[in-house]
Amino acid sequence: MLRALTSTLRLPRPWRPLRTRSCASHGATGDPEIQVRALTGRDQGADLKEREQMSEAEVGIFVQRLRGLMNEIAAFPAPTIAAMDGFALGGGLELALACDLRVAASSAVMGLIETTRGLLPGAGGTQRLPRCLGAALAKELIFTGRRLSGAQAQALGLVNHAVSQNEEGNAAYHRARELAQEILPQAPIAVRLGKVAIDRGMEVDISSGMAIEGICYAQNIPTQDRLEGMAAFREKRPPRFVGK
Repeated sequence: MLRALTSTLRLPRPWRPLRTRSCASHGATGDPEIQVRALTGRDQGADLKEREQMSEAEVGIFVQRLRGLMNEIAAFPAPTIAAMDGFALGGGLELALACDLRVAASSAVMGLIETTRGLLPGAGGTQRLPRCLGAALAKELIFTGRRLSGAQAQALGLVNHAVSQNEEGNAAYHRARELAQEILPQAPIAVRLGKVAIDRGMEVDISSGMAIEGICYAQNIPTQDRLEGMAAFREKRPPRFVGK
């Protein structure tokens, strides 16, 4: 069992096709952040009106690809933060659930509302929501198709932070950036291994989870950042992590 875990728990390599900020905690500023924008024209898609025109086979393929996309986001090696400033219904909330952390405006509206449209969540919602809130509450929200405000979602533990909306309508986005800035100075390899240990450990029993934690910890021991962290503590100065 331990040997099988060791072979599968390797630190994921960065996604090279994406141009992201350096993994060094003191990397140069000015690099463009990754932005996800709504597509227009023929590419805008992901609409129930569009799906209504699909054949049964096309619907199956569409949802399968959507599920695959959510899985790729969940497996992204660096921490991901979802910012919900408006509506996140159905697939929108499933996208947020695939992220590590979630921030919402108090006035945001979210929910897995598929049952109100004769559907059920098909892009990970039936699996990630109960892992987030527990089975009973997840069943209640999915069975009823209930919509929640950002404030209600925070009370349930669905989002990490709920903030009052601003005039620009991007309060959650700014809070998400602040949260990212708290993570950025930390040791990149340790953060990534922590994500692996939590995500993989949640899928197994506690004993196997402890083994996973041990394997991840062992991978961090030879890193320069571990030595830098201890040296910085001894010398009473901020650490300068380089992601090695």
